[in-house]
Order: sequence, then C-alpha cells, then structure tokens
Amino acid sequence: MTTRGNRREPLFYSHLDFHRYLKILSHCVKKYSVQLFSYCLMSNHTHLQIQCSMSPPSDFMKELNETYAMYFNKKYELTGHVFQGRYGAELIEDPSYLLDTSRYIHLNPVAADLVMFPLEYPWSSYRYYVTQAVCPFVETSKILGLFQNSKPQYREFVESRTSPVVEH
Repeated sequence: MTTRGNRREPLFYSHLDFHRYLKILSHCVKKYSVQLFSYCLMSNHTHLQIQCSMSPPSDFMKELNETYAMYFNKKYELTGHVFQGRYGAELIEDPSYLLDTSRYIHLNPVAADLVMFPLEYPWSSYRYYVTQAVCPFVETSKILGLFQNSKPQYREFVESRTSPVVEH
C-alpha cells in the first residue's frame, strides 16, 4: 500500500508525527488482524506491505488514514485532505515479488539519498529484519523464512548493489 501527502506535501513535520502514525498503525494492525511485513515512512509518502485475511484492506486503510488525518489537521490547525487520493495497492502472489517489494520498501530512503544504508533510517521496519530489535506489530517470519531465518542473508539481499531493485 502506498499513500502520498496531498499535493505531495509532507505527512510528517516532526518525530512526534512519525511516532503517532506508528501508534495508529499498530492499533489498526491489531484491530483488523493484518500482517504487516514491512513499512517505510517517508516525509511525504508511506509504504506498507500487508496481508489482510479477516477484512478487506480498504477497512484497514480507511481507519489508518482517517485517524492520522484527524490528528494531523488538528495539530497543525489545517482543514481538508491530508492524503492525495486513494491509497495505491498491488496484489502480491509469488515469493519473488514479496521479496522484491520488501527490498524496494527498505531501500526507499537510500534511493531518496536520505541515508547511505537502510539501517540508518529510523522510520522503517528494516531494523527488525537485520538486528535483534523486535516490533510487536511487524511480522518478519514470512520473509525471513525465505532466507532460512538468516538475518545476514536478508541484509545481503537488500543491500547488495548487484541485486536489481524492481520498481512496483
């Protein structure tokens, strides 16, 4: 899932905004029994790699975006749309696409020249894949299972400059 700030404007002005979004995301993941495989929050857009089995993704995204938009507009004394249109989504049906999407999401801050390495970016799920850090609402076992649960192998897959990054 991808969402973008209206008129490509920022969705996050401070660290508190990122933290609030993650808190809302955590709530929605639990409420809708969503599996969140990876995420990256950029200044004016977000990437979420999810699997919904109990309810349609539209219910999850509606609550996530509406709740954050209400917080954002109230905090910054704004009115109107926070997000640019409906979220974007693509169906992932095979393991290679699952992996390519995860790598794309985790490399987004590198591609945007915000950091040299994905682990340096604080607003993504990458650290849960390559360190001992754990996040209760990020499900890493499905993707890491494709690497025999080897965090170093996943890190090599993501950070290898010889591996092509597929645009999704």
